[in-house]
Amino acid sequence: MSTRSTSRTTSRSARAALALIALVGSAALATLPLTTASAASGDGLAVQYRTSATGATADQTEPWLKLRNTGTTTVQLSQVKIRYYFKADSPTATYRFACSWAVKGCSVITGTFGTLANPTATADRYLEIGFTPGAGTLAPGADTGDMQLRFYQSTWQTLTQSDDYSFSGTQLAYADWTKVTAQIAGTNVWGTAPAGNEPTDPPTPTDPPTPTDPPTGSGQTLFDDFSYASHTDPALAGHGWNVRSNSGGPGVPGATWDPSKVTFVNQSGNTVMNLETSSAGTGSTTTHTEVLTKATKFKNGTYAARVKFSDAPKYGPDGDRIVQTFFTINDLKAPMADDYAEYDFEYLPNGGWGEPANILYTTSWETYNPDPWQAVNQHSESRQSFAGWHDLVVTIDDSRITYYIDGAVFGTHDAAYLPERPMSINFNQWLIDLNGQPSTTPRAYDQQVDYVLHVKDQVLTPAQVTAKIAALRSAGTTFVDEVPAS
Repeated sequence: MSTRSTSRTTSRSARAALALIALVGSAALATLPLTTASAASGDGLAVQYRTSATGATADQTEPWLKLRNTGTTTVQLSQVKIRYYFKADSPTATYRFACSWAVKGCSVITGTFGTLANPTATADRYLEIGFTPGAGTLAPGADTGDMQLRFYQSTWQTLTQSDDYSFSGTQLAYADWTKVTAQIAGTNVWGTAPAGNEPTDPPTPTDPPTPTDPPTGSGQTLFDDFSYASHTDPALAGHGWNVRSNSGGPGVPGATWDPSKVTFVNQSGNTVMNLETSSAGTGSTTTHTEVLTKATKFKNGTYAARVKFSDAPKYGPDGDRIVQTFFTINDLKAPMADDYAEYDFEYLPNGGWGEPANILYTTSWETYNPDPWQAVNQHSESRQSFAGWHDLVVTIDDSRITYYIDGAVFGTHDAAYLPERPMSINFNQWLIDLNGQPSTTPRAYDQQVDYVLHVKDQVLTPAQVTAKIAALRSAGTTFVDEVPAS
């Protein structure tokens, strides 16, 4: 989250949870593999499972998986989703995913938690395993090899796994396991979900519309190429931007938000916005940066930005727990208010929030309580370096939130997290704390932004975003704001 320190959580809102509890029934759990006539001809997968944590309770659940292509056609792994079903240890329990080792490499494997629409006695959550485009393909007869996966409570409290639908403490060698499901492009091709929770509703939109599909909606556009002279350029404020100077969170207590550290630099004839965050190891020497729209008028539609993340400081010692962001947000009117909304891209090049190294989060927020901390959100993550320029896109319609990075689906989040009120658009860079690098030697980090785009009420593919940016720039447009005040 980009406005305060946070831990990652995955659950529905309290309002939705009460409704779901009322749906719990006594239907028996099916145990036979699901076959489907809607799967593409030749498509077939099998999931094999074993565990290395066999106890009824454990510090973490360890579902080790192999995915085998039993069909006659090559499968794009980025089209595949695998779900492992479990019972949460409490209604407010939150979990984190990790990949210990994988033949294909942990960097191409993603893990996202979700909540079942129809809870049963042995499952109300699931862990969905996906693959980035870098995972490649799976030929007929081939398998992925070991994927040694694990998940644990964010508090590291002991969890109970003996009552989990997909768990077996006696499964010590890989074998076909039908209590884990697999989908190809939203169609279930292996396994049986807990009763009433077939994973085809809603399908994960890993195959988005082609760029030729005509978008619907108003199409009113905000575009800014960030062609300004400085943070004091009258056009910057005139175009609706606020460069933050007020004190407060998130980040290091005593730090300042310094407008002068927001600059505009020329790169090969193109002006980009640069956010510099610096520290010399104390709160008083730490400066954060943030730029945000004055208006909170943005809701459904497409949001896009081209952002350059940094793994290392531009000078001084490395290691600070820094957060580099692009996000939308509105205000929390009261603890656990259900009309709060926030949608984040957050890159932590040196880890933080319990993570030891670089990780990128996308998070959709329903609400939170700052004290005592309680949060309701859904997130996706990838543990790898994202240093360099990236095209970030998030789309919000009436059924889901979809995050893209460099044209590929990064995460899809549920309708429970859709916004009820309009939001602002924000970029910021800040330090979680000073524990990652206690040195008093000065250091500074840069995050850069090439452009930002919002198209009201239209869901664009990344290719359509690229085409729209190219058309605006070709026309010589550096700024336009057609989005009406909310």
